Amino acid sequence: MLLLTLGLAPLALGGALAAFTRYTAGKVEAALPPAGRMVAVPGGRIHVQEQGAGPAILLIHGLGGQACHYTYRLAGLLAQHYRVVTVDRPGSGYSERDAAHPAGLETQADALAALIDTLQLGRALVVGHSLGGAVALALAQRHPDKVKALALLAPLTQLPEEVPPAFRALTIESRAMQQLLAWTVVTPATIARSKQVLEQVFAPEAVPHDYAVRGGGILSLRPSQFLAACADMQAVPDAMPGVVARYPAMRVPVSVLYGRQDRILDWQANGQGLLAQLPGSTLELVDGGHMLPVTQPELCARFIMQAAQNAWTEEALLNET
Repeated sequence: MLLLTLGLAPLALGGALAAFTRYTAGKVEAALPPAGRMVAVPGGRIHVQEQGAGPAILLIHGLGGQACHYTYRLAGLLAQHYRVVTVDRPGSGYSERDAAHPAGLETQADALAALIDTLQLGRALVVGHSLGGAVALALAQRHPDKVKALALLAPLTQLPEEVPPAFRALTIESRAMQQLLAWTVVTPATIARSKQVLEQVFAPEAVPHDYAVRGGGILSLRPSQFLAACADMQAVPDAMPGVVARYPAMRVPVSVLYGRQDRILDWQANGQGLLAQLPGSTLELVDGGHMLPVTQPELCARFIMQAAQNAWTEEALLNET
């Protein structure tokens, strides 16, 4: 009897953890439901929020994130002058990625290109933060006719030599193990470690007190967010070398903003390194960490609007000649 009880104990614990995960995911979705609409694209549906009017700006978030990183404040600042389209990348936030559809940079870029067509954005200024910067670069390379210019915030532009400590939990390769952990231990572990992990991601800047809801932080408690982030992370090694190899052939204007104290991505490797490979690109350095769209939205807005002004002014001059 004792052996039977001991054998059933892990099952009981697993069931309790799964129930807690389902309960938590339901509470999160009730507290922070989708704020936009779903748009069908190849391989799934993208959750889209729009505001403002004028030339189009498309905002692409980073690894493990979602649109709230931009709607926290930055999107509203830009919407005073532009039509701003904020998305959850395929699989992230409330966007849906078909189970059989890959998570590579190219497939995400193709999905966003289809979104640009569906929303009739014309040639948009594309903003990418962190991993979203790599997706934006792939989008400009594969669909240059849909991209006016790139304004990249702390972007991933090179294959990382190592995974930052805050994201090492995403390196589990077994899909079965990912599913098991996502529906048992990931949610309680995320709750327990959230303060420590967020401090790493935001350092040396402070985590805003309202980041959990207004910045979408609690969405990371949903199993789907963990699984999407795992897929995104593990697609990088195969996809990034091809993106890097195409830099010399790019003709889309690229502006980069980096925080000198970024502890997630090295500005010299990913900022200065891009300048060496991509003729005509520019780099601006500021004091700050990795989460500039959340911690310094006014600065990011000025940077993006300057990139937009430069791109549309250059087009106007070319049209006159």
